[in-house]
Amino acid sequence: MRRFPLILLLVAAACRGDRNPENSAVCGFAALAAGTMILEQFQGRTTVMATIPADLAGTVRTRVVGYGTARALVARSDSSVTLGYEGEGFPERPGFAVALVDDSSEVFRGVLVYDSDGPVDYPQIGTISSATSTIPLYAMRITWSRVSNPRCPLFAAPDTAAP
Repeated sequence: MRRFPLILLLVAAACRGDRNPENSAVCGFAALAAGTMILEQFQGRTTVMATIPADLAGTVRTRVVGYGTARALVARSDSSVTLGYEGEGFPERPGFAVALVDDSSEVFRGVLVYDSDGPVDYPQIGTISSATSTIPLYAMRITWSRVSNPRCPLFAAPDTAAP
């Protein structure tokens, strides 16, 4: 009986070892809700961008809805951008991705990938590819504080993104 509190304390300590909020159930639900809110706003067309965000370059945080943050490598030309996804859960066709830009600061925040049919007549800014498939990439402005907060960020910090 005396060991039970000690065992309980050790189990609780072990569960707290991972400081990545993406791994909590609350933040998982928040990320799914954010993905749905972004998709609903994207379908409204008013926030869709026809140009590549200026700071979409280098290595960017990318997340497939329902999975954790990964990274994508960016290659740009004058008229389009190509991203190479490095992570889990990338959809085969159908699928599409959206580059998210904070509407208050015009700062690019990351790329969210969906495993459903994308829009047919929206302006495409490029593509995103995995080892097995390529899907279209769009861009939109979003009220960032509505879909991400410091306790449950939509994208993990760059140092915790998958290599």
